[in-house]
Amino acid sequence: MAKAKKAAVNAPNPEDMSKEALDSKREEISQYYQDNIPHLETQLKYEELLRDIEKTRAERLQAQMWIAQTMAPAPEDGEEKGESKPITNLGAMGGAEAAEQIKRTLKRTVNEQV
Repeated sequence: MAKAKKAAVNAPNPEDMSKEALDSKREEISQYYQDNIPHLETQLKYEELLRDIEKTRAERLQAQMWIAQTMAPAPEDGEEKGESKPITNLGAMGGAEAAEQIKRTLKRTVNEQV
């Protein structure tokens, strides 16, 4: 960063430079760009590979979701309407099974009277 500030301060005004100095400066800049092209091409190839990998991952995830939706059992009539299954004999079930059978709801608000 300090070199960039010094270079900006020490850089001569192009209007004050001779034609030979301008040509020399242009050649120097052109050579700098030519030297960096192989590095930029390598970086471009790297970025393209990353893009292709992410695209493939997204396509695979989309295919997995499609397969999961296709293979899933059709929803029952009650589930489509948002109704739950009737609660069976909870005493004969274990705690985890009973918890699955109980439909949980949000707390009632003041406007909802029982």
